[in-house]
Amino acid sequence: MKMYVKFDFNALCKKVLDEKLKEQGIKYRLLNFGEVEFYESFTQEQHMTFKKNLEDYGIEIIESQKTALVQKIKDAIVELVFSDEVVPVKASIYIAEKLNHSYGYLSNLFSEVTHTSIENFIILQKIEHAKELIINNKQSLTEIAHKLNYSSVAHLSTQFKNTTGITPSQFQKIIAKRRKAQSMIINSKMLYE
Repeated sequence: MKMYVKFDFNALCKKVLDEKLKEQGIKYRLLNFGEVEFYESFTQEQHMTFKKNLEDYGIEIIESQKTALVQKIKDAIVELVFSDEVVPVKASIYIAEKLNHSYGYLSNLFSEVTHTSIENFIILQKIEHAKELIINNKQSLTEIAHKLNYSSVAHLSTQFKNTTGITPSQFQKIIAKRRKAQSMIINSKMLYE
């Protein structure tokens, strides 16, 4: 049996941070996503313990200001792409306004640190979200294209194929075949029980 779940990464990370900071008795306040303000200093040992506890969950402490800003760019993009509502502004405007920096500066910094462009990262996130929406099987490709701010299904299909090597329609067929095969396996197991 298979189950599909949707993650709210922001809520999950906040919960982990909250639990781990409380465990150590550290006084703090969660600011924007990925930012914690501490009300008192803590020892190197507390820092190392906290860092290790977070690593167990795939969360790491960012030491560099540049890396921290790049992470904020990524978080803003994920928030934009995975939003339940269609955001009516261009991604560049959304990111610049959200982070209060010029898009040119953010774009150059992102490329310098990640060795890829913001545009490529946005495309990758959009395709991941498109795959998730296709797997959930609740929307047509036209609705998915609109939700992800593509001008047409053809534009979505082109980027999907360039990124994954297959079209969204082929991906839908693969998912349908897997579901059918799983259903047959489950049905055959039920017959023998």
